[in-house]
Amino acid sequence: MKSQIIKELGQADILLPSLIADGLAANDRVKVRLSALQAAAQHAHAPEPRPTDLSAECRAANIAPAELASLIGGAHATTSGRFAAPGLARLVQDIESDTRAMIRAVKAGRSTEGNAAERRLDTMQRAGLLTASDDIAFERVARLTAAQDESDSLHRLVMDLHKALNRIAADCAEEIIDGAHVYGVAAEDRSAIVAFMRGLNATRALKFDHPGLDTMATRSGDRLLIQNDIGTTDAHVMVIAVDGRSVTVTYTDVHQARAKFFIRLFDAFAASWSGLDRRTGAGLADENAFVLVTGQFHGADLQARDEFLAALGAALVFLIDWNKARKLLRTWVSKDDALKILDWAARNRIGHRAFLELGGSELLGGAVRNAAPNRIGFGERLDRALGRTTAIEFLKAALRDATEGLLAGRSVRVVRDQIEADLVRHLDRADGALLGIVLRQLGLAHDIAAALSRDLGAFQSGLTGGRELLAARAARIEQKADRIAIEARQEIARLNAEPLIAQLVDRVEETVDELEQAAFIASLAPAAMPADLLAALADLCNVAIGAIEAAASGLAAAADVPEGRRVDSDDALAAVLRLMDAEHAADAQERRITTLVFTGTFDVATALAALELARAVERATDRMASFGHLLRQYILIDLAG
Repeated sequence: MKSQIIKELGQADILLPSLIADGLAANDRVKVRLSALQAAAQHAHAPEPRPTDLSAECRAANIAPAELASLIGGAHATTSGRFAAPGLARLVQDIESDTRAMIRAVKAGRSTEGNAAERRLDTMQRAGLLTASDDIAFERVARLTAAQDESDSLHRLVMDLHKALNRIAADCAEEIIDGAHVYGVAAEDRSAIVAFMRGLNATRALKFDHPGLDTMATRSGDRLLIQNDIGTTDAHVMVIAVDGRSVTVTYTDVHQARAKFFIRLFDAFAASWSGLDRRTGAGLADENAFVLVTGQFHGADLQARDEFLAALGAALVFLIDWNKARKLLRTWVSKDDALKILDWAARNRIGHRAFLELGGSELLGGAVRNAAPNRIGFGERLDRALGRTTAIEFLKAALRDATEGLLAGRSVRVVRDQIEADLVRHLDRADGALLGIVLRQLGLAHDIAAALSRDLGAFQSGLTGGRELLAARAARIEQKADRIAIEARQEIARLNAEPLIAQLVDRVEETVDELEQAAFIASLAPAAMPADLLAALADLCNVAIGAIEAAASGLAAAADVPEGRRVDSDDALAAVLRLMDAEHAADAQERRITTLVFTGTFDVATALAALELARAVERATDRMASFGHLLRQYILIDLAG
């Protein structure tokens, strides 16, 4: 009665704040009820799973949970394409009533928009979409709740009304607190508003030129309401209710994956979330349905509450164009890795908006065309061209380069150059990973040479047992080395890597083969070989061990050369020289053994064993010398690049 009198007196604008509060409360209720309608359709279509539980959402919107729980749980299919549920007619009436409450509030602030909304609702009513009955077609649920459709829907109308209410609230704000439009708040509300805006303003710049993140705050009853429109997507709105140390978050989204992403950002807080398991009912396409998620947080004190509010504010910018970024990244890496990259970008306050603003896929495509035309084919995924780990690290670097460049005001050309340089570095890291495989091969070669040296030492001490074990162990190592070589060649072919790496693999494989042959000969050598021959053979084995160690040292240093470390290139080239010296020393040692055999009076078995063993080990050092020449070429190519 009081409101009617005030209206008759021509002072309806006095009522506007309370009408807005009523409209916003109606918005909370209608979204829960539309979600209940979806859940009832789903349960009627597939009754086996447990019905959706909306009790948390109901309490947040001041709706009694029992009635909607009964409606959802009792939903069942009737005739073809229809279902029934207890209280369904009442639910449809309440949905219409809430929508009209929102329209009244909009008409009070912007009559033209309110009248247009009323006409849209009347059109739906005449079309029978709001006819109240306890039996309804699945198709009508889809038309009422669709969020992304060319035709109008009740849900779209509700979203438009919510946007309008936020704009009206901003226009009639009593003051602005750190960018938030505020009216009708109490003194104790200010710290919560300041906390939320502190977080939002800390990351706001990362949206760049994209609209959104406008915030409105008001008091509704005993609760402070903070609302943010996030971006331009109609169904993408967050409402925060603050009551003392407790915070209730009501979040709507058309993308369930984005809702899950958003919630993961608060895993450091003891908040509970409901609604993530919701699915659409029959006739409700995933792309048209919306997800309503409710979060509850109870702070130990006001400081804990404000930290949660600040985290909420800081996270919102990472939702803008999130799905667009996800789809783009999925063309370069797997779906799961795209989500991990976006999660990393949000947690590190880098985001994806700058990356999209500077061209997104075109930014990456240009880098590939300019920096690696022969390594990455047109349309080829980066994780297949670079390997999964390297591809993820490169895309993270691209997002960081784009954000830092745009924040610093750098030109697109400069940012593109930076990303191309990063791609080259990550390609080099992919080659480095391949060199790591070669290093594993060298480790196996070293194992055989060391075992051979130990056994020759044992022969010198008169311990001749276990020679068969030496041969068996060397054979097992050689088989393992063969598997690694096959793996390396496959990776080299897949990554279209530098051909010299394949040649390095070949040289080490040949070295392992020669050393395995030497171990086999040693296992057949006579038990009583002369001490001078054994000493000479042991010295030759030690030369081979030194050569392998020099090769490993040079390879490890070469892997760091692309990082621009001059000292690493010097170390690698010095190791190559040691390899050459080892090859000369092995030649001299092999001639010494040949001289001992031809000038001595050994039996045939002893002479042949000594000669063949020496030649096998010497051939292994030859392969290592060839490895050194190839390694030198590889280093010089990197230095020239």
